[in-house]
Amino acid sequence: MVKVVTLFLVAMIVLAMFGRLRIPKIRKDALSKPKKCKNCGTPLIGKQPCNCQPPAS
Repeated sequence: MVKVVTLFLVAMIVLAMFGRLRIPKIRKDALSKPKKCKNCGTPLIGKQPCNCQPPAS
């Protein structure tokens, strides 16, 4: 039983090593900063205007 568990753990370690080779590391400067409202500084999600601005009529 100990041999099966050991082989399983070794297989998991090998898979993790291959996974790290395939997935590139994400750098902090590669991530873009979220857009913020010019009036209140709230992060904007999507293309909708901020709630602090009155709707355009």
